[in-house]
Amino acid sequence: MKDLQTLANIGEIIGAITVVLSLIYVAVQIRQSTQAQRTENYSRATDRLAALQSLLSQDDEFSTIFSRGVLDTTKLTAQQRIRFTWSLYEAFGAFEFMFHASETDSIPAEVWGRWSAAVAWWLSFPGVQNWWAARPIPFTGSFTSFVESLLEDNPTNVDSTRRFNEFISNGGIESPHKDC
Repeated sequence: MKDLQTLANIGEIIGAITVVLSLIYVAVQIRQSTQAQRTENYSRATDRLAALQSLLSQDDEFSTIFSRGVLDTTKLTAQQRIRFTWSLYEAFGAFEFMFHASETDSIPAEVWGRWSAAVAWWLSFPGVQNWWAARPIPFTGSFTSFVESLLEDNPTNVDSTRRFNEFISNGGIESPHKDC
């Protein structure tokens, strides 16, 4: 009888260990699946921005509309302002997604820092500021607060903006690596 009780106890211990190992395995699988889903979602957001950038680089008319619009929306016709509006909704929609992904640690802080700086840079343009003030469709409250704080604080890198403006105006800048 004692041998049967010992075997039963061993069986219970083995069963408990098996359950614990199964739970660990399921937890690892869920974690990997969640990380893969987060990566996929981030990839979709960057794909949206890449599609917009591709369109801007390949469609001269749209590129002209967008370039003119970021500087001064009054230089656009009503139809051009609509195209400009939807292009910014696409960009800011992707930015909004990444903002929320950063809030849940779905993307690394360093990656969001890069995109946060990109949002601030776009917001430094008068036409984008004008569009933001006039946007007919709202974004989420937390993203709107984030953008409003960028507009208020204007954290744009002045040297970077100067270099970009020189590049656009003159076709180049003086290289900081003169010996290269």
